[in-house]
Amino acid sequence: MKKIILLAMFAVLGVTTSNAQETTKKIKSKVAKAAKVNGAGMVFVSETIDYGTVAHNSDGKREFVFTNNGNKPLIITNTQGSCGCTVPTSPKEPIAPGAKGIIGVKYATDRVGPFTKTVTVTSNAEGQPTKILTIKGNVLGDDASKS
Repeated sequence: MKKIILLAMFAVLGVTTSNAQETTKKIKSKVAKAAKVNGAGMVFVSETIDYGTVAHNSDGKREFVFTNNGNKPLIITNTQGSCGCTVPTSPKEPIAPGAKGIIGVKYATDRVGPFTKTVTVTSNAEGQPTKILTIKGNVLGDDASKS
């Protein structure tokens, strides 16, 4: 009986690990397959961050990871949140061709309830000088987080 349970645990663990590895490979593949552009380029691993359900006043910091898929340096000139509750940060230095960069975003989790907000990124990326990124989620009230 112990052998059957142990074998079942290894089987489940193996499938979970395999799925995680496949997801990682798909993300890397997406960035790698992004068409090279003549000029600066910007390809995000994901253009949406789902916070899921978070506690009131929890850490609202997240990151959008991107790669410059062009042959010239990428310069981000501005990042703007759709409201004062969404504060983005961006690299000040140019991102070299093939290099990765991060757009940080902090959502004010002192606001209870569901949210969907955007971050507008302005850059010298060829064909897409303005890029809209999205964050979404739900902040629980103090009563809900104590349950």
